[in-house]
Amino acid sequence: MWIVPQAQKSMLKARVITAICLVVVFFCALFLFPPLAWLGFCALVAALAFWEWGELMTLDGRPRLVLGAGVVVVIAAMAMIFPSSLGLGFEFDHESLDAWQVGRWLYIPAVAFWLIVVPLWLKLRWTVMNPVTGIVSGVLVILPACLALIQLRQLGAGPLLAVMAMVWLADIAAYFSGRAFGRHKLAPTISPGKTWEGAVGGGLAVVVCGLLFSFSWPEWFSVNLGLLVIFLVAFTAISIVGDLFESLLKRQAGLKDSSHLLPGHGGVLDRIDSLTSTLPLVALVRFGMGI
Repeated sequence: MWIVPQAQKSMLKARVITAICLVVVFFCALFLFPPLAWLGFCALVAALAFWEWGELMTLDGRPRLVLGAGVVVVIAAMAMIFPSSLGLGFEFDHESLDAWQVGRWLYIPAVAFWLIVVPLWLKLRWTVMNPVTGIVSGVLVILPACLALIQLRQLGAGPLLAVMAMVWLADIAAYFSGRAFGRHKLAPTISPGKTWEGAVGGGLAVVVCGLLFSFSWPEWFSVNLGLLVIFLVAFTAISIVGDLFESLLKRQAGLKDSSHLLPGHGGVLDRIDSLTSTLPLVALVRFGMGI
């Protein structure tokens, strides 16, 4: 009778300590790092995420390390070839084509992947076991999100944090709404705990939060009210799709978590699954559409 509560207590302690460390490291990086250091931080996160992606592909050892190292090489190459696009060497001008110079090659395919391919993927239960499918989908999931983190942060740490907070809020609100009102399962064979009622609750929370943020950062929300609400609903939907997608891949690989890098929290992908789908959408709208 004593062993189980003690194990639960240890797990809770690990979760709390890890969460505190993650918050401190992330906030220091977000608000204190210069552009080059922030780029390095984002590249490290992408490398760890791609290393975990290799586990979803059921790869072992060296191939997974190659995936992680490969994404760092790609990001370093982009920084050297297009420094102004990544906010390096020159003043970052979001009103010019600097950000879009690289972004268009990643954000458009990424958003198309999340809006068109992934819903089909969830329905047809495709896998990432094939090396080509696994690498291509991994690039579309991780690299655009990394670039969006790098570029959006150049516009201000506060607005970027607000965007990320809306992703976290969607998840939290969906959880509590689902517990309180959930009756209809959203995707019972992929994530049994998710309900349509929870999704609606998450969407309402994001719409309210987004409208409040629109008064604090009007330059980030320079559209009419109707379009903003439509975007916030799409934002919520695509965040749920990102969460479900990783849940499916973990089930197919027989994994509970993407790794054990973060004690009590699983892996990096477990923490950024919804960000990988939402950040490219925000970057596409911000840089590609000039909104």
